[in-house]
Amino acid sequence: MDVKIGIENDSRNIKSNRRNSEKALHVLYYDISDYSSTNQFLICCAGVLVFYLIYGYLQELIFTVEGFKPYGWYLTLVQFAFYSVFGFAECGLNGDTKRHIPLQTYMLLALLTLGTMGFSNSSLGYLNYPTQVIFKCCKLIPCLIGSILIQQKKYGLLDYVAAAALSLGLTLFTLADSQLSPNFDIIGVVMISCALVCDAVIGNVQEKSMRAHGASNTEVVLYSYSIGFVYLLVTMVLTGALWPGLSYCSQHPVIYIYALLFSISGYLGIQIVLTLVQTCGALVAVTVTTCRKAVTIILSFLFFAKPFTFQYVWSGLLILLGIYLNVLSKNKSLMHNLSRHVWQIIAPYHHNRRTFVASSV
Repeated sequence: MDVKIGIENDSRNIKSNRRNSEKALHVLYYDISDYSSTNQFLICCAGVLVFYLIYGYLQELIFTVEGFKPYGWYLTLVQFAFYSVFGFAECGLNGDTKRHIPLQTYMLLALLTLGTMGFSNSSLGYLNYPTQVIFKCCKLIPCLIGSILIQQKKYGLLDYVAAAALSLGLTLFTLADSQLSPNFDIIGVVMISCALVCDAVIGNVQEKSMRAHGASNTEVVLYSYSIGFVYLLVTMVLTGALWPGLSYCSQHPVIYIYALLFSISGYLGIQIVLTLVQTCGALVAVTVTTCRKAVTIILSFLFFAKPFTFQYVWSGLLILLGIYLNVLSKNKSLMHNLSRHVWQIIAPYHHNRRTFVASSV
């Protein structure tokens, strides 16, 4: 389950957090308000890494079960059912029972959420897990296009350089995977690309809707996944795709255990990411989740046997550069501080060089 993090107003978010510092701060209903800011950060980072690494491991593990690869959409149906139950329970615990966003908007959000999660899960039947994660790291590209078309936003040169680095890195990684991996299929590339397009649109629609109506994240999760569950259930019944998945999983009930743990880890992970945004700002949250994806890829190569080439490393570094440039462009104070530190490092050498040249003359 992906969390949408906007970092364009990060400094404003941090100021707002400071003003609201008196409010209780929880990680999975455990109060961490009395901890130092450093300890709050470390607790959130540990939670994000633990739950999302479990999430990634279980997602890849499910698709290594013999014969499961054709049933990615059935996994999505089960996942949506669990998320709907979790969202309903959390809304009840928080007393958040009133709907704020119009139902028509939720119907669109549910369709986009279904596309994002369904195509992402199903793509693993045709791609290596690291390739899928690399594609998901590059969501900046469709998000940039989507925000230009939907919200008429304008971007600076650094954003376009970041998009170019991501595109080049993604191309090189995909080419390496197509040459080495016996599990590579262009259908998987199409599927994960469709997931990214849906992800780009859903991020912008969510941002506009939540800002306009003041809805909570729990409300958005509940309605998006419950309506999406109904969409997918009806579609699978009408197309006959429900019964093969149901029959397969009845013969392999371990899939339901994996799916439950997979859904729990994803749902808890997103709650901790939202707490991390609240405590440290979205810029830090983006950095932590990006590092998590890098660790996920490394663990995938360690736990699940697959071919390896150093072209994966070079293309992965290009993608990390693109992500870093994108984050940098959204935080001008960080750019200013970085430039100042770089100049402090370079200035002594530059001064010594000028002195040496002058003395030589």
